[in-house]
Amino acid sequence: MNNRPQHNRSAEAGFTLLEILLVVIIISMLVGVAVVNLAPKIGESKKTACQDQIHNFSSALDLYYLDNGILPTTEQGLQALIVAPTSAPVPGNWKGPYLQPAVIRKDPWYHDYFYQNPGTHNTTGYDLFSPGPDGVAGNEDDVGNWQ
Repeated sequence: MNNRPQHNRSAEAGFTLLEILLVVIIISMLVGVAVVNLAPKIGESKKTACQDQIHNFSSALDLYYLDNGILPTTEQGLQALIVAPTSAPVPGNWKGPYLQPAVIRKDPWYHDYFYQNPGTHNTTGYDLFSPGPDGVAGNEDDVGNWQ
């Protein structure tokens, strides 16, 4: 004969609401710590991606210059790397598109890049920059080819 007391397992199964809330709070705290620690890394990676894109544009502008002996004007802009300019000075030996794929990408913050020839920072060349996270050109968060 079995003298052990019988227990109702269904009454003991599962977690209490308090236990579930404690687990949710602990997970939330861990996620919060991870976000706080990763946020600066995301900003740094966007700046690095922006600098890389500026370098790619600069390389394309170098090729444009080698072919034509001139750089695009501010008015012709980076679009001159994709489509031959029709406004003066018209390049005489345009062999583009100079970017592959033939697209002027936005910066990592979804703003347009700025091209200025002659440059303000590079007075003997051109300025090529992103307005940075705030989207306003001329602030200290700009990322440019003069840095």
